[in-house]
Amino acid sequence: MLIQPVVLSGGSGTRLWPLSREKYPKQLLPLIGDDSLLQATVRRVEGLGLGTIAAPMVVCNEEYRFVIAEQLRLMGQPGSIVLEPTGRNTAPALTLAALAALRGGADPVLLVMPADHVIVDKAAFQAVVRQGALLADGGAIVTFGITPDSPETGYGYIQAGAAYGDSGAATIARFVEKPDQATAQSYLDAGTYSWNSGLFMVQASVWLAAMGVCRADILAACQTAWDAGQTDGEFVRVGKEVFSTCPSDSIDYAVMERIASGQAGLPPGVVIPLAAGWSDVGAWDALWQVLPKDAAGNVSQGDVLLHNCRNTLALSEGRLIACVGVDDIVVVETADAILVAHKDQTQDVKKIVESLKQKGRSEGQLHRKVFRPWGWYDSVDNGKRFQVKRIVVKPGGTLSLQMHHHRAEHWIVVSGTAKVTRGEEVFLVTENESTYIPLGTTHRLENPGRVELEMIEVQSGSYLGEDDIVRFEDVYGR
Repeated sequence: MLIQPVVLSGGSGTRLWPLSREKYPKQLLPLIGDDSLLQATVRRVEGLGLGTIAAPMVVCNEEYRFVIAEQLRLMGQPGSIVLEPTGRNTAPALTLAALAALRGGADPVLLVMPADHVIVDKAAFQAVVRQGALLADGGAIVTFGITPDSPETGYGYIQAGAAYGDSGAATIARFVEKPDQATAQSYLDAGTYSWNSGLFMVQASVWLAAMGVCRADILAACQTAWDAGQTDGEFVRVGKEVFSTCPSDSIDYAVMERIASGQAGLPPGVVIPLAAGWSDVGAWDALWQVLPKDAAGNVSQGDVLLHNCRNTLALSEGRLIACVGVDDIVVVETADAILVAHKDQTQDVKKIVESLKQKGRSEGQLHRKVFRPWGWYDSVDNGKRFQVKRIVVKPGGTLSLQMHHHRAEHWIVVSGTAKVTRGEEVFLVTENESTYIPLGTTHRLENPGRVELEMIEVQSGSYLGEDDIVRFEDVYGR
């Protein structure tokens, strides 16, 4: 049996602001341990012990492609990355993944995993995956229902029907949306409901056939976009114009609810119970629940001092956080923003992000440290008519050949060697040397060495926005 891990990496995780930003969402962050949530998702299938595990396939927004490629590279997991020109929810994303999985001639079982979930008990997860793989290989569409331990109103629910075989799996009686508190309590009391995890297993051809029955319009749009696409290294691009016309729908609405309602011509839908310390880490209180705590129920990461605090979450990316005599509080510090919230109201953090967007502020979209395919930059300081950046370029990294209308730039090399194109000149700048790029001059920065290039850039001019850039050549296709 061939199992193809498919990681769906959509969504921005606005409730985990200020760590999660629209252009650097939560799945790219190391919230639990050293791995990002995406990396932890990929590692979850290592040592599965069933069949052959294909290299991971990630379906993601085009904007995240280089960061995701770098995270997979650091794991030694090159895999493939299917790029969505625009988000169209999970049903089109899985349809693209199924088309990609079939291109090699095999018909693998797809193990579909959201990139931003936490599963604490890897062994328990793998046990139910092995069980689900056998059912999916037999033609079923399998989902995993999280065994509930509270009347949670933030999740959808799956009601189990009759037993499916003798493996503990059950047919799916119905899917239900997020309930109110009383309804959630009745589901918990009934004992036949589980939380909807968003985890699925299905053979690639079975999924496409189900989409043909349920949403032929989505299948046709994805097939046409796939046929119009191309492969660019590890990136698989689909036709942008066609895919932009694809209807948006979720896996649940498009197929699973129709299976539960008994629509003809569909494969069996099966739910397997999963108790493995699962969380969708939808907000700060959910993260607090899955992280290790001290005797008073506190979670602290980074430079944090707590005195007489209980059930508090304090995360620092740099500066000291000191909390005295507070209970049930969330404090999150980043270079450009600090969040303080009551743990019972962390779902409303998204309203702060909405307010930032309305005010046109960048903190809702970007961190001060911004990752690029060639490396990253950190906006260290800024003021009227000036901005200072720390820039790190990976070995072999090349910025675009570009020009600015409103600013000049001074470059000082801290370490490594810079290859500089300035107009018609091409020259090297080494440690403790500097150069100047006049306003309106075509220029490029490259790292020709084997170690990182670190430099300080001082911009000066009447306008210093990132949109003051004219690109002439770019090896990354931006």
